[in-house]
Amino acid sequence: MAVKIRLKRIGAKKNPYYRVVVADSRFPRDGRFIEEIGTYNPLANPVEFKIDNEKAEKWIKNGAQPTDTVKSLLKKSGVIQ
Repeated sequence: MAVKIRLKRIGAKKNPYYRVVVADSRFPRDGRFIEEIGTYNPLANPVEFKIDNEKAEKWIKNGAQPTDTVKSLLKKSGVIQ
């Protein structure tokens, strides 16, 4: 089972808002997930990104792979180098 840390879109049309979730890679983008660990609002100025650092570190240590977008957000927030 490949576990990913990725974004789940919950915003309205032309108003994106995302939740950062841990999910099995076989499930759809907005489908079933294991745990929600944060939120991301790209339209706010400045961009809002809130994440539970402890949960993110725990999942990465357990082998979860962040997607490219989530990896760049985690680097900006200081969770990973």
